[in-house]
Amino acid sequence: MQNDGLTIVFMPESAYGPTNNCIGIGKILERRGHRVVFAAEASWKGRLEPLGFEEDLVDLAPPADDAGEQDAGQFWTDFVIQTAPEFRRPTIEQLETFIEPVWSSLIDGAAYCEPQLQAILDRAHPDVIVEDNVNCFPALVTNAAPWVRIMSCNPLELKDPDLPPAFSGYPIHDRTDWDAFRAEYERTHRTTWEKCNRFVVEHGALPLPDLEFIHGSEHLNLYVYPAVADYPRSRPTAPTWHRLESSVRETEAPWDLPDELRGRKGALVYLSLGSLGSADVDLMRRLVSVLAETPHRYIVSKGPRADEIELPDNMWGEARLPQTSIIPRCDLVITHGGNNTTTEAFHFGKPMIVLPLFWDQYDNAQRVHELGFGVRLPTYTFEDDELRVAVDLLLANADLRARMESTGELIRAADGTRTAADLIEDLGRRYRTGRR
Repeated sequence: MQNDGLTIVFMPESAYGPTNNCIGIGKILERRGHRVVFAAEASWKGRLEPLGFEEDLVDLAPPADDAGEQDAGQFWTDFVIQTAPEFRRPTIEQLETFIEPVWSSLIDGAAYCEPQLQAILDRAHPDVIVEDNVNCFPALVTNAAPWVRIMSCNPLELKDPDLPPAFSGYPIHDRTDWDAFRAEYERTHRTTWEKCNRFVVEHGALPLPDLEFIHGSEHLNLYVYPAVADYPRSRPTAPTWHRLESSVRETEAPWDLPDELRGRKGALVYLSLGSLGSADVDLMRRLVSVLAETPHRYIVSKGPRADEIELPDNMWGEARLPQTSIIPRCDLVITHGGNNTTTEAFHFGKPMIVLPLFWDQYDNAQRVHELGFGVRLPTYTFEDDELRVAVDLLLANADLRARMESTGELIRAADGTRTAADLIEDLGRRYRTGRR
C-alpha cells in the first residue's frame, strides 16, 4: 500500500444493488493503493475479501438458532418473499403494507448494529466513511472522519414540491393524486419517523429532516442517475451533491453467449427482476411462459430460487449472472426497474421494458416510459400479448435504438465510478491534511 494510502470504510445496504455499487467504487480506490474496509451485512461474508477488500461485517438482527450459511443479501430476500403479495396493491396502498414496514425493519436493523458499527470504526480508524443507504446509522455520521452519502435510488428521494412524490410512480405532468399520496405518507409514516428521529438524536446525531430517514452529508453526496432521465427541479440541490451519470462496476467476470443459444436466431433479451424481485417465483414463471412464445433468445437471471424456475429452449439462465458483462451484448432489457439495472441499461444504451414491484422501481418505470426510453407495464395484470408486442415494438424501433446508443456513449464517457472515487479520495486527503 502506498505511504499516503487512505483507509475508507464502506457501509452499503444489504441488497445487491447498493453493495455492488460500493464494490465498483471501492475497487478503483483499492487499486490506487487505499485500504478499503467493508462493514457490510454478515451474509456477504467471503464475497468481498476475494476482491481485495477487508471484511468487518455486521448483523442487522440476532441470528436464528438454526441459521446456516446464508447467501449475500439473504436478509432482504427473505423479507421480500414474505411480503410479495403486497406488490399487487396500488402504490398508495403499499405505503402502509410495504413501505412503512420496510422503514421499520431498517430502523430496527440500524439500532441492532449500532454498537457493532462503533466497534468497526474504532478498529479501522477511517479517513472517510462511505454509505449507500436510505436510513441513518448514527455511528457513521458522528465519527470524526467525514462521511459520504451515496443515493443509488431514483432522484425523487430528494424531495421537490414540483415533482411527484417518491414511491408513487405517478407521472410528472399529472398532479391529480400527488396530494393524496403525500397525505397518506404522512399518516402512515409520522410515528415511525418520530421513533427513528429519537434513536438518531439519542446516539449523538443531528435531528433528521422532517419525514426523512437520512441526512444529507455536509461533506459529500453522490447520486447515481443520468442527466438525460433526471427531473426538472424547482430548487437546486446543495453544492455538496454531485451527479454520477452511472456507476457500473468492473469487477464481474467476462461472459460469452452460451452454446444453447448460439445457434438460434432472434434478438437477444436480458430478463432480470433483480435479486429480490426474482424471489417471486410465480411471477418469474409467468414471464418465462409468455416469452417462450416469441422468436427471440433470452438470458434469464433466475435469482435466489433458481432451482424452482425451469427455462424453455429459447432461454438460458443461472441464479447469479455477471449483469454488467451481459447487458452490453443484448438488444433489450426487461427489468423490475431497480436503480442499478435501470442506470446500467442507460449506461450501455439499451431500451427497457419495466415491470415495477416496490420502492423506487415505480418511479424509474414511469420515468423511462414518459421519456420514451422504453415501456412500463403493469407487473401482475399485463395481458400476455401486451408484453410480447412491447418486446417486438422496442426491438423494431431503429430510432430509439440509435438514441439509446448515443445516450449510452455520453454516459460512459462521464465515467461515474471513477468520478466517485476521485471525489472520495479528494475528501479523504483534505481531511487527513486538516487533521495533521
